[in-house]
Amino acid sequence: MRKASLERKTKETQISINLNLDGNGKSAVSTGIGFFDHMLCAFAKHGGFDLEMNVTGDLEVDFHHTIEDCGIALGSLFEKALGDKGGIERFGDVSVPLDEALSRVVVDISGRPFLHFGLEFPRPEDGSGVNPWLFEEFFRGFVNNAKITLHIDRIRGDNSHHILECTFKAFARAMKKAVSITGNTTDIPSTKGVL
Repeated sequence: MRKASLERKTKETQISINLNLDGNGKSAVSTGIGFFDHMLCAFAKHGGFDLEMNVTGDLEVDFHHTIEDCGIALGSLFEKALGDKGGIERFGDVSVPLDEALSRVVVDISGRPFLHFGLEFPRPEDGSGVNPWLFEEFFRGFVNNAKITLHIDRIRGDNSHHILECTFKAFARAMKKAVSITGNTTDIPSTKGVL
């Protein structure tokens, strides 16, 4: 099974994570930011990843450090758990709706970090208490450390809670597809022979 653990400590955050890529979607997440916990639990559930995450951050300063550092740590953990990436599908492309919102996420486990963040938030105040633009930092941290190419687009929607939730669910399903073993585990899905 593809599992990994990580402890990451800075002057701004202390993060402990356990990840199983071949899990059942079980999660125990505590970041101190309720809406963010909800998004990470949705990510675990819809990706079929087992995720334990305990975070202490300088929330008295802002939510930025915690959200960004969680992206960095979780991306690092995916890179570690994937190993040499033998036999993985590599690509994932998923669209997910939530009421009026529809998001599309496309991923390539390419070894080349790139993020296109095409979300817009017509009504950023949705009651979650979190600035929705902070999630660009989460995804950038994830991409740079997992070394993947990620395209995120808002097809439609005006409620930022709905936009973010369907984005996290689409991200989960796209990652689930991309990390799934569909080929020979000694075969790297690249003409270069390495990802």
